[in-house]
Amino acid sequence: MQTGVLRVLRATAASWWRHRDLRRTGQTLLAQRLERQTVLRDLGYLRQAAKLPNAHVICGEGGTFIHLGLTTVSSFAPIERFPLAAFAVARGTPFIDIRPVTDVIAFANLPRVARNGSVDPDSSGPGKSVSLTTYIHMVEALGARIANDPRPCRST
Repeated sequence: MQTGVLRVLRATAASWWRHRDLRRTGQTLLAQRLERQTVLRDLGYLRQAAKLPNAHVICGEGGTFIHLGLTTVSSFAPIERFPLAAFAVARGTPFIDIRPVTDVIAFANLPRVARNGSVDPDSSGPGKSVSLTTYIHMVEALGARIANDPRPCRST
C-alpha cells in the first residue's frame, strides 16, 4: 500500500470528532487504537472494492456511496471530500456520477445492482436487480457520467 494512502487514511481517522475528543480528554492510547482500527477497516474496504465484480462508487446530491455487495460505506460529502471513495476510484473501481441526472423519478425507478452477481430474469419493477454493466447503461442514458467503465469497448 502506498504511503500517501496510509497517510491520508490516518489523518482522516484522527480528524473524527470522537477521536479528537478522546485526545482532548487525555485518552490518547484509546484514540490511537480506534484510529488504527479505522484505518485497517478502510483498507479492507479498498481491497473489497478492488476484487468484488459489482463494487462501484456513486456520487449524487445526497452524498457519496461505495457499494461493496452486502456492505455500503457512505458520506454526505461529495467524492472530492471522501478520501476513501476517491482512492477506490483511483484504484479502478467504477464511478457513477449522478449529479448531472435531472430526472430523479426515472433514476429512483431503476433496478438495483445485484449484490452477488446473480441477476433477476425480469429486470423491471421494485426490488429487481441487474448486473453492474446493465445498470451503468441505464443510468448513463439518464445523463450520468461514468469513470472506470467496466463494460467492454464497443467499436462503432
